[in-house]
Amino acid sequence: MASISPLPQRLLEARTLKGISQKKLGIQLGMEPGSASGRMNHYEKGRHTPDYPTLKRIAAELDVPVAYFFCESRIIAELVCRIEKLSEKEQKALLGQIKCIKEDPSA
Repeated sequence: MASISPLPQRLLEARTLKGISQKKLGIQLGMEPGSASGRMNHYEKGRHTPDYPTLKRIAAELDVPVAYFFCESRIIAELVCRIEKLSEKEQKALLGQIKCIKEDPSA
């Protein structure tokens, strides 16, 4: 059984957190005002999937990394957003810390 893409849900969440309508987001992306809301609705309902360049523009408008849209869990999605905002030095330090964490086999 194929899994459902997390992209529609993540798009809806990010847009809602940003506090903008589907129409406003679509217009900010350069879509025609008459079709902006409908196109964004199709993306959020999973009827259509934006191509990568469009997804990059959506991510930029919503201030999230593109990877955010593909995270299946909310925790990982939030982590991706927070890690993206760190400097490269901070990211490397965090990676070093994570590598040191041993998995608990009883968990």
